[in-house]
Amino acid sequence: SAIDACKTSNGGCSAKAECRRTTPGNRVCICNAGYTGDGIVCIEINPCLENNGGCDRNAECTQIGPNQAVCNCLKGYSGDGKRCTYISLCSQNNGGCSEFAICNDTELTGRTCTCRENYIGDGFKCRGNIAQELLKDSNTSWFYFHLEALSIKDITGPGPFTLFVPRTDVLNSDPRVKNWIARGVMAQIIRYHMVGCACLLYNDLTTVTNITSLHGDTIHISYSQNSLVLNNKAEVILSDAVSTNGVIHIINQILVP
Repeated sequence: SAIDACKTSNGGCSAKAECRRTTPGNRVCICNAGYTGDGIVCIEINPCLENNGGCDRNAECTQIGPNQAVCNCLKGYSGDGKRCTYISLCSQNNGGCSEFAICNDTELTGRTCTCRENYIGDGFKCRGNIAQELLKDSNTSWFYFHLEALSIKDITGPGPFTLFVPRTDVLNSDPRVKNWIARGVMAQIIRYHMVGCACLLYNDLTTVTNITSLHGDTIHISYSQNSLVLNNKAEVILSDAVSTNGVIHIINQILVP
């Protein structure tokens, strides 16, 4: 009978190959699907080594078997891996930037945030002028309403200005306010809380003892035990809200000239 060359040890072929009989006593070795070689030696084909395995250039090709691979879009991209499209971070919630900022998609960092014209900040927090900032914060909005009602326009210019703003609840609860309005002196009271031609930050205020308000009268400043006090009564409780034309400090009492 004819000798079967494939009968023992797969005919000397690779375990990953098929042994096929040809003429009696002879055979050929053919690598299985997914493998390459001469049949004696068969190596697994890695499809990722050529043309990224057919994956998108913004996808990762991962071999999962002989000549088999999966494509996964890289971080920041979406799709099936064969086709990946850039996910715009700016398309949702302005990319986490301030509502007063411009969000720009960038492939390297994901996105950049830049404050719009007439605003300052890091792009995540952008601040406008003093009037805009007063109105935005519930602690200071009532002071802004008084400015409007009394047609006080001092802070509409380029500044810089320094404002000491009594908190809204203080302005609302002080019984003297109605009296000042009735007597027509509220504008003088409000302008006593404003300093022109200077953007005095908290640290600056700790080094001075007297400053002149827009009303014309002096505000006395004392600093001790990490506390900044005006006219020996009103304490600065929130400070350094910097705007494009000055700075706002919130105080816990109304200053009276």
